[in-house]
Amino acid sequence: MTNIILTAHSSQLTAHSSQQYLSSLYIIIPAYNESINISHIIEEWYPVIEKHNANDSSRLVVIDDGSKDDTLSILEDLSRTRKLLQPIAKENGGHGSAVLTGYRYAIEHGADYIFQTDSDGQTSASEFESFWKLRNDYDAVIGSRPVRGDGAQRKFVEKVLCFLLRIIFGVKVSDANAPFRLMKSSLVEKYISKLPNDFNLPNAMLTTYFAYFHERITFRDITFRPRQGGVNSINIMKIIRIGMNAVRDFIRLRKEIDTHA
Repeated sequence: MTNIILTAHSSQLTAHSSQQYLSSLYIIIPAYNESINISHIIEEWYPVIEKHNANDSSRLVVIDDGSKDDTLSILEDLSRTRKLLQPIAKENGGHGSAVLTGYRYAIEHGADYIFQTDSDGQTSASEFESFWKLRNDYDAVIGSRPVRGDGAQRKFVEKVLCFLLRIIFGVKVSDANAPFRLMKSSLVEKYISKLPNDFNLPNAMLTTYFAYFHERITFRDITFRPRQGGVNSINIMKIIRIGMNAVRDFIRLRKEIDTHA
């Protein structure tokens, strides 16, 4: 009888211990004027965060980047019946600023893992689990878009970006800026302080740091559909301006690496 009791007690301790160390997940989604898409995005991604809600410590965090439409009010309405949905409102500062706000929020609130995607419906929640299964093998699993549903211009821009990163930093990556990435929070925290709060391309630069410093990362192909509704707020002229600023930023950040080497 004593052995049975001890075995049962030991099993309870093991179960309790394993529950304590379940990983918390924060899904970060920036949004700007996405009133057409946002309800569908929440419907698609909320079941993912429910499934991976370790000890009520996981959250679906949507950063509203100063939307001028009903995006924020829709999010607030949805959050009343979805306790894991956390809308955050901020002044408009661009996609990069919203992403960084989300990453910092996740780090400050104790996330073990950070996953980022966008609110335009171009990625698929059904592909998340294949990334999650790799979390113990890699510190970052980053999406790669061999086929882009948003057109040849965007694919060309991404190729140019990867070429610039190879020239300036000497890193070779298949997709620097894909908005579908699972990262250990500790890895993001390691490099995020190097970026200004308003940095336009934080995902591209984080990917670059990961590759440059030989972190444990891998790339996996993802589906990338056309925008599922609404109008893209970044046109080709904005992309060109962002690109010109990015080159200056990349050169400055490379110099900082060399200075501290």
